[in-house]
Amino acid sequence: MTKYILKRIIQAAIMLLVISIISFTLMHIAPGDPSTSYISPKMNAKEIQAVKERLGLNDPIHIQYIKWIRKVLKGDLGYSLIDFRPVTEVIKSRIPATVGLMGSSLLISLFISIPLGLYTAKKKGKLIDNIITTISYVGISIPSFWFGILLIYIFAYKFGMLPSVGMRTIGIENSVLDVIKHGILPCTVLSFSSISVYTRYVRSSTIVQLNENYVRTEEAYGFSKYKIMFKYVLKNVLLPIITILGMSLPSIVTGAFVTETVFGWPGMGRLGVDSIFNYDYPVIMATTMLTALLLIVGNLIADILYGIVDPRIGNMR
Repeated sequence: MTKYILKRIIQAAIMLLVISIISFTLMHIAPGDPSTSYISPKMNAKEIQAVKERLGLNDPIHIQYIKWIRKVLKGDLGYSLIDFRPVTEVIKSRIPATVGLMGSSLLISLFISIPLGLYTAKKKGKLIDNIITTISYVGISIPSFWFGILLIYIFAYKFGMLPSVGMRTIGIENSVLDVIKHGILPCTVLSFSSISVYTRYVRSSTIVQLNENYVRTEEAYGFSKYKIMFKYVLKNVLLPIITILGMSLPSIVTGAFVTETVFGWPGMGRLGVDSIFNYDYPVIMATTMLTALLLIVGNLIADILYGIVDPRIGNMR
């Protein structure tokens, strides 16, 4: 397992390097550049060139990339071209909001989907199973931005039950309850799709496990259905859940970008979208690389957990 982990870390480093090159290139060949935020109609060509020189935009792309990667390897992500703060400082101020939203959504998704999937597998073919399966299909298919707007209309605009924008109410910034209240709608949007996906996987895997010989053996020995389900079946069901959890991290991250934008949640997703519209290259690169790192590390953790749940897999690797 140790050798496998080291191999994956090396692969992750190479992958991050490739992602950085592709992202940097795409960003610079896209229309527009950060200098538009500093150029006024009254500036002449010489003044415009001076602005671009100051921002380091006159160098060839490969020179700009080499300068950027050297700074990154030293822990310097540069300065935001919009608010002139260090990029690390900007990101640090946004990470807690995103981690809180994504972490809460993930825990809620697992807490609901695992018992729900086990229950629907046990009730296979019955009315409750058909209802939950239909809802799962809807949850997988529904666009997150549309679902977010729908919840805002119903719970914020129509009934005024929950806030629709931001993370805190002005004047009561130190209230944990207020933060939770603001997070209910975005957390619901972010977790709804995950619950639907995980429930389907748990249900399918559980149905397969219930038809295995070891279940019949345990039933013959007189073990209760509850004990068989949660002591034996659940352990085997966790294997595909760990796999799909690692594979679904990209959708959770991209969902956070969309959800944070819809609800004005001050996290990494909102920062990334704002930086794209403002041509803030240092922040765009930092959020892109951080997101890529999160996805790679998430998949690595999923592989490690897979080996822990089933030691035979770790030994083979």
